[in-house]
Amino acid sequence: MTQADRSSPNILLIVADDLGFSDLGCFGGEIATPRLDALAMRGKRFTDFHSAPACSPTRAMLMTGTDPHVAGIGTMLEMAQPGFQGAPGYEGHLNDRVVTVTEILRDAGYHTLLSGKWHLGDTPASIPAARGFERSFALLPAGASHYAGEGLDRFSVVTTAYQEDGQPVTALPADFYSSDYFADRLISYLGERPRDRPFFAYLPFSAPHWPLQAPAASCAPYRGRYDAGPEALRAERLARLRAMGLCPPDVAPHPFVEGQDWASLSPTQQAWSARTMEVYAGMVDRMDWNIGRVVDHLAQAGDLDDTIILFLSDNGAEGAMVEAMPIVGAMIAAQIDEHFDNSLDNLGRPTSCCWYGPRWAQAATAPSRLHKSFPTEGGIRVPFFACGPGIEAGGISHAFTTAMDVPVTILAAAGLSFPAHYRGRSVAPPIGRSMLDHVAGTAAEVHPEGTTTGWELFGRRAIRRDRWKAVWLRSPEGVAAWQLYDLDADPGEIDDLAAMQPAILAELVAAWDSYVAQVGIVETPVSFFEMDAA
Repeated sequence: MTQADRSSPNILLIVADDLGFSDLGCFGGEIATPRLDALAMRGKRFTDFHSAPACSPTRAMLMTGTDPHVAGIGTMLEMAQPGFQGAPGYEGHLNDRVVTVTEILRDAGYHTLLSGKWHLGDTPASIPAARGFERSFALLPAGASHYAGEGLDRFSVVTTAYQEDGQPVTALPADFYSSDYFADRLISYLGERPRDRPFFAYLPFSAPHWPLQAPAASCAPYRGRYDAGPEALRAERLARLRAMGLCPPDVAPHPFVEGQDWASLSPTQQAWSARTMEVYAGMVDRMDWNIGRVVDHLAQAGDLDDTIILFLSDNGAEGAMVEAMPIVGAMIAAQIDEHFDNSLDNLGRPTSCCWYGPRWAQAATAPSRLHKSFPTEGGIRVPFFACGPGIEAGGISHAFTTAMDVPVTILAAAGLSFPAHYRGRSVAPPIGRSMLDHVAGTAAEVHPEGTTTGWELFGRRAIRRDRWKAVWLRSPEGVAAWQLYDLDADPGEIDDLAAMQPAILAELVAAWDSYVAQVGIVETPVSFFEMDAA
């Protein structure tokens, strides 16, 4: 194996949790994100980059370069059903069929660091310390209060747990705030790292995942900014996306699917909803500030010019509390009313627990259809940019790419690749491809024409080949049959062409069947749909 040395690039991978496509200023948003905007303009922004429909499957893609059904995250741990038990790929944590990008980098001489949300297992063999990270401060499950305290354990299906270097963290500082502390720990790790080795640093924030909580000072600049409602916000953002060349000038946005029209809400309801969006904006604002702190540290240490920085969201904006679905409904509402203060003036504080709902999420995913947990473009098309040595500055890419391409690209930048065998066992080959030539401006595409990519989560399905995409969703979001879309002409997935293009649909359905066999998809148990409808 090639050994890294100080001539090898440092790599910083930053992941936001449930960030919408247009939330950053460099992707058309009004939220103040000057540090991320500056990084993006130093590199290349992507308009057709795709994640999985939800958190942990995407994180599996980022660590392994392959499909989450192969890596052990065929479904989210929070949604595990008896029908999945014992099925390969549905372990709920990274399995031994894959090797992580960090294991390869560490073995080649990279110093590997993590500070933030893991969400890929809490078994001894799946925690960060066991999968290649030499230093790690990790939130193991899907989410928690962003402040110190009991957080969401009162109604979450997974207990909040932090670890540092594989050992439980029994107490957090009194002034703990997730984004601040994740940046603190990473800066500390970077400050003590060996200077004769390049580093790979992974900074996966838990912001802006629910509960929406942020320091008051970060929320204050947005007071009153969202009083016109999500419909108005969507129109503003679409206008900026068009002006910035990040979507077609004639794009038609998919109609809102869920939630109440703003005009139908009472003034009290509007004020409460607008405040949740203000807090959300404060979370994104604060995350950007903390990323600036990390970048400033790299600059002061003389490392910034030698560091490739990759940034993405792990899925589309969150329109519902997905990780709480097994206990969603009246029970969860009662728990929140009993234990949290969600009065207007307390929203965003440590004792509140709120989320902003499907309308604000769809303002952020527009022109796409729906949001997180769906394999429609609103659930899987996410902001991504790359900057640093060897990366073309100021560019916009419309090439189809996915989160599986990220670890392959990282290894290629380090002069490495995924092996066929690792420590005496066969490991799954990557599905992703290196983006290096593309971000350097020497290749127009990342994936060759005819590449087929599939998505499946919670029984929702999609398969894409070039401009054509087939989607299968149950009612009411879909029609419980395959629908067909031409994404070049219809990025909003509005016009179903299944009846007009039966041959193309038949090809995609056959490709879906091959994908199911290739990655080992297990049919979602009926009990899940009963739970989802509760």
